[in-house]
Amino acid sequence: MKLSKMTKEELEVYSYTELASMILKEEKRSLSTPELFKKICALLNLSDDEYANKIGDFYTTLTTDKTFILLDDATWDLRDHHSVKVSLEDETEDEEDLTETEEELDDELDDMADDDMHDMDDDSNLDDPDLDDVDDVEDVDDDLTIIDEEELD
Repeated sequence: MKLSKMTKEELEVYSYTELASMILKEEKRSLSTPELFKKICALLNLSDDEYANKIGDFYTTLTTDKTFILLDDATWDLRDHHSVKVSLEDETEDEEDLTETEEELDDELDDMADDDMHDMDDDSNLDDPDLDDVDDVEDVDDDLTIIDEEELD
């Protein structure tokens, strides 16, 4: 049954989201929040004050209800009217890019000189004078003392 042929009492049984869903089905086009809520207010004979007081809650309800989808042009439509298209080609291209990156890294590692690889594994750079104090760090634990809070006073 069309909404326009229903009595106010019959319409009042429905929630705003149910009415919005019915309107979108009948209109067969997406509507902005104000357009949609004005149609609901017209059906229920709500005043302009009621419209102003309730439109925020109506918008919040639409955003949380999975029945509706907000489109790029800021209009609402039923989610059932829209399908999600998944393209496997995009994923394949990403995988190819990743493979190319892995291959490039492997080539760079192969191109590195054996000396560079040896330097990364070699501990000979520990002869640096700045690192001579490393052995002293082990003895630091022996010099530490634990003090109670009472001793601090």
